[in-house]
Amino acid sequence: MTTKDTVDLGEFQFLSGESIPSLEVAYETYGEFTGENAVLICHALTGSSHVARRPDAGDDTAGQARAWWGDVVGPGKAIDTTEYYVVCANVPGSCYGTTGPASENPETGEPYGTDFPPVTVGDWTRAQRALLDELGVGRLHAVVGGSVGGMNVLDWLRRYPDDVERAAAVATAARLDPQCLALDTVARRAITSDPNWNGGHYYDGPEPDAGLARARQIGHIMYLSKASMGRKFGRRSAGRETVREGPPDPAAAFFPYREVESYLDYQADKFTDRFDANSYLYMTRAMDDFDLSAGYEGDADALAAFEGELLLISFSGDWHFTVEQSESLAEAARDADVDVAHHVVESDHGHDAFLVEPENVGPPLSELLREGLSGRAITDTGPDDEEDSSSFAPVHTSLFSD
Repeated sequence: MTTKDTVDLGEFQFLSGESIPSLEVAYETYGEFTGENAVLICHALTGSSHVARRPDAGDDTAGQARAWWGDVVGPGKAIDTTEYYVVCANVPGSCYGTTGPASENPETGEPYGTDFPPVTVGDWTRAQRALLDELGVGRLHAVVGGSVGGMNVLDWLRRYPDDVERAAAVATAARLDPQCLALDTVARRAITSDPNWNGGHYYDGPEPDAGLARARQIGHIMYLSKASMGRKFGRRSAGRETVREGPPDPAAAFFPYREVESYLDYQADKFTDRFDANSYLYMTRAMDDFDLSAGYEGDADALAAFEGELLLISFSGDWHFTVEQSESLAEAARDADVDVAHHVVESDHGHDAFLVEPENVGPPLSELLREGLSGRAITDTGPDDEEDSSSFAPVHTSLFSD
């Protein structure tokens, strides 16, 4: 059973203190709710509620034709929708059905634009909790998410610790490091310096597609590793048959148009067709703002009230959210006496690994949901291990096989 719907949560006050008269949340559900089998999936930066394939999806599902985790969530998949009631909600500030900057302000009849209130990861969590209340879901069997969706998971553990039995935070961290903050800053400035941005009120005129395209290209570079870029593109020319709209300057025509350039241009063109520039500003600021320890003495204190089980999954080639950041988070959980395991996957796909390696992500998630941390040999790198906890050598999913 699958459901695609939108619910109006009424007036919503953001953590900034600002309110909107109506917050509509777009969501999808998969499977049947039995009272104790609900799994909330938190999407990443530019994802939607369309996490798994639906028979009625066709080619037009919230602007995303392809389910973004369709090889992990679904009947017979790691997060089995014949066993679990899966809920995925598009978060406030996005542009895939939930109220955001591109939505109409009922008080003016015009799109909010940058008059939309500032959005935080905490606002995403609160909106999800309100949606689950509408659906009759109390305590979650699990909450799962990757990238900034993993930050959303961590926020659940500090904000609603009694509402979660098990949690999985994939390719994420307690906060962004300065390098990623800097790159996000440059990406946002690419948008706001576009002549068509118009202070965020561009919906009646040309949109800032050039700025959004550059921002997305910066993002794609962050999501790939050196090894994966070398394997995909090398220094190869895109070939004579590949045509670009025009060189940026006359001298550029002398030099080859490389495959890596062609890839970035292609991805940028696809992205500007489906995403809103203001939403990109709002979503990246929410990610940049997140700090698990905010309002607490530290990360351990923030997690101390959570009495369930936490699985962390990181990837060796991910420099956006590093293995070391996940291990630091695991150490904080251990200090808080939280049952935690940190599973490291050897991969050179970079940050994209959590999306493109379902064979590595699925098994530990499946085990967590079915058996908890004690069900299989989910590798931990804690101080009780024989090896020093600082080593946390990469492991493979073969550890999860019989």
